[in-house]
Amino acid sequence: MTSHDRPTTDAFAESPPAAAAHTDSSADPAAGAGTAGADADGKAVTEAALFEAFGGVRGMVETVLPGLLFVTIFTVNKDLHVSAIAALAVSLVLAAVRLVRRDTIKHAFGGVFGVAFGVVFAMMTGNAKDFYLPGMLYTLGLALAYMVTTVAGVPLIGLILGPVFKENLSWRTRNPGRKKAYAKASWAWGLILFAKCAILFPLYWWADTAQLGWVLIALKIPPFLLAVYLTWVFLAKAPPPIDVFAEMEAAEKAEQEAKERAKRGPAVDGLVQGAAPGAADAGASGPSKDGPRHRR
Repeated sequence: MTSHDRPTTDAFAESPPAAAAHTDSSADPAAGAGTAGADADGKAVTEAALFEAFGGVRGMVETVLPGLLFVTIFTVNKDLHVSAIAALAVSLVLAAVRLVRRDTIKHAFGGVFGVAFGVVFAMMTGNAKDFYLPGMLYTLGLALAYMVTTVAGVPLIGLILGPVFKENLSWRTRNPGRKKAYAKASWAWGLILFAKCAILFPLYWWADTAQLGWVLIALKIPPFLLAVYLTWVFLAKAPPPIDVFAEMEAAEKAEQEAKERAKRGPAVDGLVQGAAPGAADAGASGPSKDGPRHRR
């Protein structure tokens, strides 16, 4: 089976769907309508894939709610233990609801582990602000990962979204336009998260726990939505993904058909060879079309 992560044509040639999208449709209104419809379908698919990858509205709620509960309770009674236990409890409830409904649990369990690390860290140091420190360090590490992987030629957002679009890593060598879009999106994520860290880390030293908590809650959703929107913009303008799963299925089907033809080949040849002598005998013994010949 051929590799699905190597160039099949010139590295800067467009894939057939992208080339078709760039043809002049002014002469054919039907073609123009088809192109517009394909563009709309591509944007809808991109939007749905991003929604699935990042958890949608429910994923955002599961990310925000534990931290919001922690800072609300701490603002009211200044009790680290009660605030931490409440935040951990609500994250566990959200994960349990996911399990009961048999939904995707990665976002809920990500929240559980994040809250658990924050609770343990704050309990160990006795400083309520340390509840937020593991998440802040994770955000900083993620920002650096987006930028470093982009410089290395393997944008992190492409590694995340490749399986979602069923293209795996084919964009690296077979779809340069899509690789460029992933690079732009990764830079956007990295810079947005880095700007968020530039706001939060000074507050960690200068502000109190409640102030830091409310600023952090305020910065949860808007930067995330901005990064997702920019990702959608970049990918909506990029060439369509190469469905490597469909390619593998087609290759396996072709291989199976070739094996079946190879099995049928000897049997068909034998039938043809067995029928040939009989036909020759019939031709030799049968009368000619001109009738019997008489000797003179």
